[in-house]
Amino acid sequence: MSASLERLHGRLIDLHLHSDGSISVPSARHLSALGGKPLDALSDAEVFDRISVGDSCEDLNEYLDKFVFPLSLIQTREQVAEHIRLLEDELKERGYAYAELRFAPQSFCERGLTQREVVEAALEGLRASDFEARLVLCCMRGTDNLAANLQTIELAGEYLGSEIVAADLAGAEALFPTADFAPVFARARELGVPFTIHAGEADGPQSVRDALAMGATRIGHGVRATEDPALVRELAERQVPLEVCYTSELQTGALDRLGVHAIGALLEAGCKVVVCSDNNSVSNTWVGRELMLVADALGLGDAEVTQLLLNAVDASFADEAAKAHLRAVVAG
Repeated sequence: MSASLERLHGRLIDLHLHSDGSISVPSARHLSALGGKPLDALSDAEVFDRISVGDSCEDLNEYLDKFVFPLSLIQTREQVAEHIRLLEDELKERGYAYAELRFAPQSFCERGLTQREVVEAALEGLRASDFEARLVLCCMRGTDNLAANLQTIELAGEYLGSEIVAADLAGAEALFPTADFAPVFARARELGVPFTIHAGEADGPQSVRDALAMGATRIGHGVRATEDPALVRELAERQVPLEVCYTSELQTGALDRLGVHAIGALLEAGCKVVVCSDNNSVSNTWVGRELMLVADALGLGDAEVTQLLLNAVDASFADEAAKAHLRAVVAG
C-alpha cells in the first residue's frame, strides 16, 4: 500500500470533500482559539472524538450529528477564511493536486454572518493558499429553509467564474426527499449553475433518478443505484460521474447490504466512478486511503487507480485549461 501511495503523491484529486467535515485536531484548536474559546482543557483524543464518528455509527443521521462541533468553530469571518486556508495547506502536504471543497454557507451564519460574507471569507482563505482548489456551495435538506437555499444558488450564480464552480444538495436524504428540492435547482438551471446532488446514499435508486431529472451533472455517492440495473445502465450510457466515498458509505449504512462489490459492479458496468473521501475528520480518512481501500478490495492495479484519478479530472468542475494541466499531472 505505501509504495502505491508514494507513487500517487502529488497526483491525488478529491471532488467530494466537505470542508466542515475535514477539520483536523490542530485546526480545531486553532479555530476555537480564534473564536475566543481555547480547547486547552481537552486532550487531542477528546477533540478527535468530537470530530470523528468512530466505528459505532448506525446511519446517516447519526453521522451528520458529528458536524455540530466543527460548525461551532466556523462562525466568524476570520474562522471561515482560516478554515479554508488550513485545509488547503493540509491537502497540499498530503500530496493532493486538486480538490473541490464544499460547504453550506447557511450553516456558518449562526453568529451573525450573512451567506455573502461567508462566501467572501471562504474565497479570501482559498486565495491565501497556493494549493489548487475550487469551492462548491451546498444547499441543505430541511424544512423552512427554501429562502436560504435559493440565496445559496443566487450566490453560486453571482460568483460563478471565480473559484466557485458549482452547487450541491446535502443533508438527511432519507428524511427530506431529493424531489422536494426541484424548485431550488430549477433556479440553478436558470442561472447556468452546474450542480451535483447527494443521492443514492441514505435513500434508494429513486433519489438518483430524481437528481438526474433535476439536472444534476454529477451524483454524490450514488451507490444504491446498483439496486436498479436499468438505472446503472443509464448512468453508464450517460457517463454521469458518481462520487463514491467508501468509508463514509460503510459508516452510514449505504454499503451495509451491498459492500465494496457495489463499487465493483458500477465499474464493471462502465460507470464513471470517482473515489472521494467525503469527510477527512468525521470519517477519519483521506482520498489516498480511500483509493487504496477500493483498489485492495477489488484487486485494482496502478493503471486502474490512475484511471480513477483521470475520471476525477474529467468529472471536475474545473475549466478546460485546468483539466488539461491535471491530466498531465495524473498521467505522470
